[in-house]
Amino acid sequence: MRKTILSLIFSALALVTMAGGIVHNTNQSASFIRMPARDASLGLDATYFNPAGMSYLKDGFHISVSNQYITQTRNIKTTYPGLNRSEFEGKVVAPLFPSAYAIYKKGKFAASLAFNPIGGGGGALFEDGLPSFEMVVAGLPPSLNAAGIPTTQYSYETEFEGKSIYYGIQAAASYKINDMISVALGLRYVSMSNSYVGYLKNIQINPTFPGAGFTGTMVSAPTFFTTLSGYLGTVSGQLGATGSALQPIIDGGGGQVPLSSGTLAGLTATQVATLQGTIAALGGDPTNMSIAQAQGFFAGASAQYAGQAAAMTANANATSDKEVDATQSGSGIVPIIGVNLNFERLNIGIKYEHKASVKVKNSTKVDDVGMFPDGAEVPSDMPAMLSVGAAFDATKKLKVSGGFHMYFDKGAEYGKMINGEYVTNDKVMDKNYMEYAIGLEYALNEKWLVSAGYLATRTGVMDIYQTDLSHSLNTNSIGGGLQYMITEKIGVNLGVMNTSYKEGSREFAAVAPRPAYTETYNRKAFTMALGLDLSF
Repeated sequence: MRKTILSLIFSALALVTMAGGIVHNTNQSASFIRMPARDASLGLDATYFNPAGMSYLKDGFHISVSNQYITQTRNIKTTYPGLNRSEFEGKVVAPLFPSAYAIYKKGKFAASLAFNPIGGGGGALFEDGLPSFEMVVAGLPPSLNAAGIPTTQYSYETEFEGKSIYYGIQAAASYKINDMISVALGLRYVSMSNSYVGYLKNIQINPTFPGAGFTGTMVSAPTFFTTLSGYLGTVSGQLGATGSALQPIIDGGGGQVPLSSGTLAGLTATQVATLQGTIAALGGDPTNMSIAQAQGFFAGASAQYAGQAAAMTANANATSDKEVDATQSGSGIVPIIGVNLNFERLNIGIKYEHKASVKVKNSTKVDDVGMFPDGAEVPSDMPAMLSVGAAFDATKKLKVSGGFHMYFDKGAEYGKMINGEYVTNDKVMDKNYMEYAIGLEYALNEKWLVSAGYLATRTGVMDIYQTDLSHSLNTNSIGGGLQYMITEKIGVNLGVMNTSYKEGSREFAAVAPRPAYTETYNRKAFTMALGLDLSF
């Protein structure tokens, strides 16, 4: 049995990402939710999506604020035999997902400040745990059955909540070289915070072991293993004492006397029969055994039972109540460069965000599982990211936009572990994560604009990356909404987006004593967004 039941529970972040890479969020404005191809934006959210495009705003001071309400459901199914359930569900809710931009534009120059939840943004609550939680508990009955202790049932109580938020504070400046070309430079400070709170407790089983007083009713697993450890320890002592009692006979020269003829060496017929019967009951063959060999057999049996007693003590510790309350924090700097190319009816935006090498540090209140040593550091990089977008004015009222993002995940490290060691992402990914978007905006009149768009993501992770807590799936999102200009300088953006995920799976090979099984992963997400744009 494993040293700790919860060794897999707290191994991943609870992210609500529905647009962006594995750790990035790109859903950074209400305008994005209503039309997700924003990479060539010349609006106020260009601060994030196309910083070089800020140079094309009107002179003055501009503010854009928005919030998104995001819900996500995670579904995991497993074919692992013997579990009480085969389907597990987690809920993710992010009621506050704010973005704020401030821009000052004068002539050819523009400067901006931005605040975004650049990664994470919510918490995942698994009220019934996950397959990896239950599999170890479910392994108790078969392991006890294999040891000759009939056991058919188990139960436990668990809950786990993981939260993650990466706040980004960005400063950028852009300069229009001429009417066609503008450039931008920026820096983003990223502050990362993860929290893990959960427990696994009240593990119960129904062993039948009359010798220690267990008759098949549900009992506390730690109580059973502690009692069994004491029982086995007593048996070990008795066997050791039996072997030691033969030492005077051996010292007197009777060690080579056949046990069956033990009466010739001073044993009574009853003692000989008892010794032979005990040896046979323990799986030995006393037929041709000498008295010295009998002593060796009892010594070996005593050591074996002592080892089993120690194992039961370890099992009692492993099945005792476990709790974790830990946080992680860290920070990094992301340099940003951008170029905007304007060709009258066609606008092209290009942005490159450099990689931030980050390690988050543990701050641990309770850690019964040994997963979060206080003060230890864990890799948590933000990978480099390239975005390219184009917006084309098909008519005076209709604009067609497209965008492409590549997240250079393979060159980063996300704290993924293989065989207990942190590995770089190229060990668990064969391609970088990519994202594609297309969108339409149509001006009904001077005040009303309607929009819609489609966003697709394509992950590049290998099967070895996928687990019930940390998996990456392809997505398809459809968004739509409207913009209403209250006045020439005050605009409201409203959008909704539905995200569907392509089901993923992983085949787990049999590794004794664990059988082969399959896990499938799926999610769905929905977002509502409201934003306000102000110009002075």
